Amino acid sequence: MDAVKRKIGKREIGFVLGILVGLGVWLAPIPTADLSTGGHITLALTLMTVVFWAFQITQPAYTSGLFLVLLAVFGVVEGVPATETTKAVSAAAATAAVAFRSWTGTTMWLVVGAYLIATAVKTSGLGERIAYNYMLRFVSSFKSIIIGIFVLTFVLSLLIPHPWPRALLIMSVMAVIIKSSNIPKEDGLKIGLTVFAASVPVSLIFLTGDATINPLAVASSGQQMGFASWFINMGPPAIVASLLTLGLILVLFKPTKEVDVNKEEIREKLKAMGSFTAIEKRTLIWLSIAIVLWMTDTIHGVNIGWVTLGIAVLMAMPVIGEVLTPKDWAAVPMQTLLFLTAAIAIGVVGGTTGMNAWIASTLLPSSAPSNLFLLAAVITVIAIGLHMLLGSVIAVMGVAVPAIIAFTAPMGINPIVPTMLAYMAIAGHYILPFQHLNMLVGASEETGGYTQKETIRLGVPLIAVMFIVTVGVMIPWWNVTGLL
Repeated sequence: MDAVKRKIGKREIGFVLGILVGLGVWLAPIPTADLSTGGHITLALTLMTVVFWAFQITQPAYTSGLFLVLLAVFGVVEGVPATETTKAVSAAAATAAVAFRSWTGTTMWLVVGAYLIATAVKTSGLGERIAYNYMLRFVSSFKSIIIGIFVLTFVLSLLIPHPWPRALLIMSVMAVIIKSSNIPKEDGLKIGLTVFAASVPVSLIFLTGDATINPLAVASSGQQMGFASWFINMGPPAIVASLLTLGLILVLFKPTKEVDVNKEEIREKLKAMGSFTAIEKRTLIWLSIAIVLWMTDTIHGVNIGWVTLGIAVLMAMPVIGEVLTPKDWAAVPMQTLLFLTAAIAIGVVGGTTGMNAWIASTLLPSSAPSNLFLLAAVITVIAIGLHMLLGSVIAVMGVAVPAIIAFTAPMGINPIVPTMLAYMAIAGHYILPFQHLNMLVGASEETGGYTQKETIRLGVPLIAVMFIVTVGVMIPWWNVTGLL
């Protein structure tokens, strides 16, 4: 009886609404000549899942698992016909093969390696030592804390090739400052928001700043872009986006009272760490090797996914490593990998079933504008619009990039141009936490402490920032670098 009388909340509303949206899309009269039955089902399941994510009806990985299961159950990808030498593959098996394709390449293994390396940096004490030293030298007020978060994120983006572990490490240092300086809870969540918001644009400065999605974006263009080329072409626009995001935070989230940073406690914590330990030194050596290999990927030709995983496992070897231990596997979050699998599957399955092409033909204009500035504005509008609809950065990349490349093909420009324009607009923007994994990770009491309210307050003006960067910075800058 108590369960029946339980108050209906956002989760219950979102659950029912998601089902209704899915059914509504499925019942919509879309001719099979325009969209295949498999594509139609994929569209319905995708939008249902997006609603589930938006309303946070449960932990995102559970919703992701449901999406993957339903794709296979409905067999949205047609099975492979039998030949003289092979047996026919069922539609469910064919769908699973497509939906889980991210596991047969480097994408997921790069994430696994990135988490292991981040764990090594954290457990060895190296990352904490760097953060404490920075705070002692440069932090003295609320404003300097906010600026310091962006600087630390930039510095650590070369050492930790994944934004979530990097942000969590910085947040652990911020927690010491918040507690020791008696910062009010209201101001503490502003600091928490900054930690995870900074990870969004700063992760776009280096190719390995987000070793999960940045290489995926390049791969989706069908082109090659190494570490140096990425930094030359994407680094300056991402730096501008970072500075504008920093400015927005300083304007929108002022402290209720000024902060008196207790540096003595930080100094004591640093002193307690002692001098560099052997494990810190070994971690630093392996990180240096990783950075060199990341920067020279176009020379040695080894995909950065294999480099990242390779360095991680070598850190666990006897004699040469002994940095990572068996228990460190617990730092690789299965729930995150499941979410990424589902997010990538939206784009991959959508492409296979024709959903992506149908969305493109429905939403895109008939022809691309010849003016590059106008083209950048149109791509930004489309990318942000799809991002609001589908939510996931990876999912939108899977849907938007193939369509936008086809849209701009008659112009004869390098496919990397529309791809990176779309990627900046998608990966640099969000309104709700679920629309960017970096923000979703921090939107809980255990991590950043902020809520949807603070995320929306920052996310809405970020729309203007994206237009400034894509139209006002990227197009002129690429004329200088020769990409255009």
